[in-house]
Amino acid sequence: MAAQSGMVNPAIFQDLQARVDEDTAVRDELRDIIQALEKHNRNVSFVLSRAHSTPVSDLPETLKSAQEPMNNVIDTVSRLSQAASKMPYYKFNNMWSRQMQGACESALFWGWLGGYNKVDDEVQCGRLLTIEELGEMFKIPVNLKDRDEFHLSLEEYLQSLITLVEELTRLARNAVTLGDFERPLLINRFVKDLHAGFQILNLKNDSLRRRSDGLKYRVKDVEDVVYDLSLRNLVPKQGEQKE
Repeated sequence: MAAQSGMVNPAIFQDLQARVDEDTAVRDELRDIIQALEKHNRNVSFVLSRAHSTPVSDLPETLKSAQEPMNNVIDTVSRLSQAASKMPYYKFNNMWSRQMQGACESALFWGWLGGYNKVDDEVQCGRLLTIEELGEMFKIPVNLKDRDEFHLSLEEYLQSLITLVEELTRLARNAVTLGDFERPLLINRFVKDLHAGFQILNLKNDSLRRRSDGLKYRVKDVEDVVYDLSLRNLVPKQGEQKE
């Protein structure tokens, strides 16, 4: 009778090694795409940052410059979706959550400035893109509950909204330095509406709840800008009432 070489079949570990190799290959593929997405996010942020030093009349040119890097972000998110769909979403989603949030932040600011569905260089600031519109833009599903597949999550969208408010708070101050006294009024109404919307939510995520609690300070910052303008009579009283 042949002696048994061991109590554990080595084939078990050979199978495990094959699975480890498969996971490693997927991670490497995802990592390359995620790094590309992070690079394109930075490019969009760089171009859109010009809005803080650009008069409204020159804003269409800034949005035009942002179109190509924004398209690169959209294409890269599509590649990420295809690669991530090979494996369960919740197995690797922590790898790209921050980069997807960055893509949403850029898209929301770009949309607010008037870059989404812009017609004949006419810029209409103040539009909030919904999570469905972002999903349509990136060509990915949103807030999936019935299947384990790559998607844009509610948390990523809500985190991006908070970042948008922070960006608009900066824009309100910088608009004043450019002699634009109308845009702070628009931002004031917008951030108040967003803050009111967050007040409706019963958030369970600790990080998201803490950040949303800070929105009241951003609202106050914008209110201070509008208040200073009114004290200096830089906003006509009748026009302010209409606003």
